[in-house]
Amino acid sequence: MEGNSPHEAIPKSPSTSVAAALRYSSQADLSKGWEANVVPLETEETNGQHEQLETPAEAYQSKSRLAAIMVGLALSCTLVALDNTILATAIPKITAQFDSLGDVGWYGSAFLLTNCSVSLLYGKLYTFFPVKWVYMWALAVFEIGSLLCGATPTSVGLIIGRAIAGAGGGGLFSGAMLIIAESAPMHQRPIYNGIIIAIFSIAGVAGPLLGGALTDNTTWRWCFYINLPLGAVTSLVIAFFLKAKKPVKTIAGVKEKLVQLDPVGLFFFLPSMICLLLALQWGGTEYPWSDARVIALFVVFGVLFLIFVGVQWWEQDQATIPPRLFQNRNIWGASLYILCISASVMALTYYLPIWFQSVRNATATMSGVMNLPMLITLAIFTILCGALVTAFGYYMPFMYIAPIVMTIAAGLLTTITPDSRPAQYLGYQALYGVGCGAGMTQPMLAVQAAVSSLDAPSATVIIVFMQTLGGALFISVAQNIFHNKLLVLLAREAPDVDVGKVVSAGATGLRAVVDEDALPAVLDAYSGAITYSFYVAVALAGIAILGALPMQWLSLKKIS
Repeated sequence: MEGNSPHEAIPKSPSTSVAAALRYSSQADLSKGWEANVVPLETEETNGQHEQLETPAEAYQSKSRLAAIMVGLALSCTLVALDNTILATAIPKITAQFDSLGDVGWYGSAFLLTNCSVSLLYGKLYTFFPVKWVYMWALAVFEIGSLLCGATPTSVGLIIGRAIAGAGGGGLFSGAMLIIAESAPMHQRPIYNGIIIAIFSIAGVAGPLLGGALTDNTTWRWCFYINLPLGAVTSLVIAFFLKAKKPVKTIAGVKEKLVQLDPVGLFFFLPSMICLLLALQWGGTEYPWSDARVIALFVVFGVLFLIFVGVQWWEQDQATIPPRLFQNRNIWGASLYILCISASVMALTYYLPIWFQSVRNATATMSGVMNLPMLITLAIFTILCGALVTAFGYYMPFMYIAPIVMTIAAGLLTTITPDSRPAQYLGYQALYGVGCGAGMTQPMLAVQAAVSSLDAPSATVIIVFMQTLGGALFISVAQNIFHNKLLVLLAREAPDVDVGKVVSAGATGLRAVVDEDALPAVLDAYSGAITYSFYVAVALAGIAILGALPMQWLSLKKIS
């Protein structure tokens, strides 16, 4: 065991692998203070005694190499974030060219379906293959999908390209976190993670602005072609500056590696996620929730997912998600936390621009500008809190502060009306960004601090998966709350208005289908329905603190 750092490759022997993987002593008690160590899984080989050894400084990247790597990671994460939102302002021209209004939902869904579904697969790939080469493969798949989207002559081709891009994008954000973990000591990672997440957030909000500019001044195809040169730069940077390290688990033979990728589990997991996401995409929009197709999708999801859970329990350490990981309270606590935080953020950021465009009559571009207060404070406090965690070593204080601030700010946003002053709707969202910035990076640090290098890839992709899933689940919940509340408020506030026309007109078409005399009442109803959906963000931000409660107060400075 001596000389084997828990953040280096695990030895080949299965018995010593487990011993090397478990780094923390079980003798510490949480009541002894913030230095309480993580509670490990006991084995016959360890008897609760585990070594905590230092990783030598030369095992990490030099400062100059790390700076170049960070540029490459920032570019790749920018591409993925842009791809999530850049089509928002380009869709009208795409549908006009392809005469494909009925395919609009698939342009976003195809990317989301594959992005979310393959995310756990990357955890296995990053475990058994070098992180550098898996990351570059994921980037290549993403670029191929982008090229197909830009060059396609048909709507079907665009949908296929989006699905391919999503399959590649599913491994880029988690890969970036793992590259940082390989490249920098634990106590320095908060600031680097914070920079990446801040850039990711900025790019996500800037997507519609950039998409509109490219569509108006060139062609919508450049919404995808822009990924090619930026992706090429990223590939060159990663290829030349990132030193490839041995995978955390080495197994000889292609057949043995394929078995370790858990093909049986993935056979049930991938279609289960597709069924769930399709049900959420279609329910209440394409079809009513009571429609047999939506119900069937939920039933199939439930059956397949239960089989997947059974397979994971049966396969144990060879599973896509080894059950022992969820015996670690830091893992399941951080998973609940990030699911709720990301769901709260998505519910709010999805409907706040709609409020600006409908109630304040802002253009799509201006609504993006009016979202800047949240974006700016989120970016500032993501980096600032990352620096503070780097300086002091503790991330848990921010995991408590963040949901409290977010709950208060989201609650304040439920009070805005058509008559609210800019200081209110801009100030409240700025406060929300403060809370979001304080808490968004901490779950990733928590799980990386709580597991060995053997489990770091799986733990990392679990957090990324829960983050993606949270947004996908609760945007649908917020959408249905908004829709149902809008019908109630329109019937009460504007009984003489044609509800069908108002609903079909959308946020930007209200003034074209509503008489001037009835417009104030309709705007009140629209505003009330949107702010009512903000209660989803309030509730989820509050629930997030439950994920922090079981987690341990570990010092990153004491984990080499």
